[in-house]
Amino acid sequence: MASPEWGDPAAAADAVSVFRRPLNELPDPLPVPMLPGPFTYELRPPPSKSITNRLFVMAALARGESVLERPLLDAVDAKVMLEAIEYLGAEVRIDGDDATVTGVAGTPRGGVNLYLENAGTAVRFLTAAAALASGRVTIDGSARMRERPIAGLISSLRAMRVTARFPAEYGFPPVELDPGGEQLEGGRVTLDTQASSQFISALLMIGPWTQRGIELTLEGEITSKPYVVMTMELLRRTGARVDATGTMRKIFVAPGAVDGFRYAVEPDASGATYFQAAAAITPGSSCTVRGLPPMSLQPDGRFPELLMVLGAHASRAADSVTVTAPPEDAPFRGTRFDLDWAPDGAMTLAVASAFATGVTTINGLRTLRDKECDRLRATSTELGKLGVKVTETPSSLEIIGGAPMTGGPVVLDTYDDHRMAMSLALVGLRRPGVLIRDPGCVSKTYPTFWSDLAGLYESALSGR
Repeated sequence: MASPEWGDPAAAADAVSVFRRPLNELPDPLPVPMLPGPFTYELRPPPSKSITNRLFVMAALARGESVLERPLLDAVDAKVMLEAIEYLGAEVRIDGDDATVTGVAGTPRGGVNLYLENAGTAVRFLTAAAALASGRVTIDGSARMRERPIAGLISSLRAMRVTARFPAEYGFPPVELDPGGEQLEGGRVTLDTQASSQFISALLMIGPWTQRGIELTLEGEITSKPYVVMTMELLRRTGARVDATGTMRKIFVAPGAVDGFRYAVEPDASGATYFQAAAAITPGSSCTVRGLPPMSLQPDGRFPELLMVLGAHASRAADSVTVTAPPEDAPFRGTRFDLDWAPDGAMTLAVASAFATGVTTINGLRTLRDKECDRLRATSTELGKLGVKVTETPSSLEIIGGAPMTGGPVVLDTYDDHRMAMSLALVGLRRPGVLIRDPGCVSKTYPTFWSDLAGLYESALSGR
């Protein structure tokens, strides 16, 4: 019989079977039973969406053939991007885990309408790429995508003499772009950085294909700066010339055709955070993530260090990182974080903080209001269902940890947001009666999430 702090082994065994089903066969809501004991788990998450979608755009614009080794292929966001670059004239061939892309040499096909669902990177990156097209391109998305602002990016493109109009609501998709049939001039552009770092990345990626290159002057606080650094570094590694001031207030991408390239995509550090946090909040447990280099381009590659601040232990090897729960006599303690550099990990950190003692404050989260859902409001609402006291401001969350993780069944809503589903699933590992609504929404970036989560239960069961 399970001890009070652990779940029923029979329920855990059932979960292993259920979690391994295809996403469209999962029950909704999906019960997430408590773990029957500590686990020791090792995994390699799917490839990074952030790196994959940047490389797909760069390869689509490049001259000649590019080979992406182990990119993200089976997630919704990646499929949307691949289909879109084919509409824009790139040729894509999938060979096992790799993708070969024959680019359009800086001139995407015009006269196309792109429906990009709720894929934020695809909408922002391809809106900029459409400014290079040979004719009109219309960019549209889901109902939620039509609520996510894009006016700042369009203003920058208009400064480069691109004709753009909003057929519905000003500043939001859909947007129609008409480049005029001539090579984009480029030149000096000033961008207010308050809205999204993806606007910056989008403009940088088209820089090589403009007549004068692009010189960006950035005004205001640069949100998610590491993602801009990621874009700059990927451009350099694939053959573009990029320069920036030390403060990154000015970034210059030189003109000049970029030839096809080969690039191996590293695993998704954001996807790894859920399993690292699971180990941190489960006494006696550890999780090793393989394939992540110590100097990953992804900001969430530093997530283990955030868990260390709370009290967990983390150690790194050449291509892996291991997170271990704190000793039982030294539980999690709340603290203060600034996550403007890596906001995707905020919901995972908020859930982990609910198991800490004291107060945890997570600042720098203003961009989360305009993601797949209002992630600040959603996190506050769902943790509140569990008795966790959460205070939200326009740009932060304050979580009072130590709430009793007991009670009857509770259904947690996910708002059609993959990251809400994956972070909230962690609660079920430690609290009885948790059910996750719309579990299939993880298909956006991590289709094998539930199957990988089943591995925690298998490990816990084998150790009993």
